[in-house]
Amino acid sequence: MKKLEIACFNLESALIAQESGADRVELCADIHLGGTTPSIEIIQKAKANLIIPIYIMIRPRGGNFVYSDAEFQQMKDAILKLKTLAINGFVFGILNEDHTINSNQNTELVNLAKPILCTFHRAFDEVINYKIALEEVVSCGFSTILTSGTFPNVMEGKEVLKALVLQAENRITIMPGGGLRSTNISELDELVNANFYHSSAITDGSEIANPEEIIELKQRLFHT
Repeated sequence: MKKLEIACFNLESALIAQESGADRVELCADIHLGGTTPSIEIIQKAKANLIIPIYIMIRPRGGNFVYSDAEFQQMKDAILKLKTLAINGFVFGILNEDHTINSNQNTELVNLAKPILCTFHRAFDEVINYKIALEEVVSCGFSTILTSGTFPNVMEGKEVLKALVLQAENRITIMPGGGLRSTNISELDELVNANFYHSSAITDGSEIANPEEIIELKQRLFHT
């Protein structure tokens, strides 16, 4: 069965996502930075109010995905602290200066998170060679890659997304996200045939998910 994850930048959006039929929430802070680690208070409130799975963004700041030793330590500390809250997954991604996958640091975080599953986020869209990068992310132990196919949005990257799904061969979930809307999800799914899709479902320039958009995304994903 195909599923939908909603990126939520506040508790209100997370509640809307659940009520509107989303299968999972990716909880973040700082929409203007593209998502950072949310506060422990928001995570605790989400845990208390949601029954659908919650994945937490582990990202100490906006900007690039090359981290200092201090920032990497922050990420490790966050994972260890949040593991105690019994959340369902973590979302992160670390690159080298040359836009290759930092296998050592990513593997360390994935191992630290176990048995909690990890998604490699859209840092993947900055890699030079997506075929090599996919194999490296699989080797690190991630369960999912969130990607727009190395292009600014999923429709521009649809051919790469299709290639990634084929290359993955069910070893890892390829989750298209980035500019995904109810207006394009049917066309994208017809070509890419992924099992999980990702959207913020924000349609009005605010920071709040649109419940009607989530319902429409689900309906079009199931062609109803």
